[in-house]
Amino acid sequence: MSSADKNLSVFKTDGLPDISSKKFAIVVAEWNTEVTEKLFEGAYQTLLNYGSSPENIERGNVPGSFELTLGAQWFAERRDIDAVIALGVVIQGETKHNDYINHAVAQGITNVSLKTGKPIIFGVLTPNTMEQAMDRAGGIHGNKGDEAAMTAIKMLGLWHQIAIAQS
Repeated sequence: MSSADKNLSVFKTDGLPDISSKKFAIVVAEWNTEVTEKLFEGAYQTLLNYGSSPENIERGNVPGSFELTLGAQWFAERRDIDAVIALGVVIQGETKHNDYINHAVAQGITNVSLKTGKPIIFGVLTPNTMEQAMDRAGGIHGNKGDEAAMTAIKMLGLWHQIAIAQS
């Protein structure tokens, strides 16, 4: 089923962990701010809706999506941060520049997650047009920020499940 046929931000919420004591960082790219602010609002509100508090959610801004990786790493290296959500948007242009940025950011986020052992969530939109971006930032296809926050919550649940099994 293509994304044209459904809201992408519908997810299962049964069995979610208690996140009231977990600390989240949300790293937000300032490029295409009309989109990234909506992504942030979605992620922030989802964390609050599922048990976090404003004092346990820290925001950091970076100039563009390329810088999300380093911003995420700086937060992830802090002992008090449990999960990092990286939010950005890279819109297709006339050249292949977006392909290089998208690949670098995806690989960078993966590397930071593996290096730190913490959930680093890739919440970067890669649309062809601004309209497609807005559709996925609170529009007809939901909000990727919501999805990124829910992914962070679920990954912390898995982390907790594995930790209990090891003890």
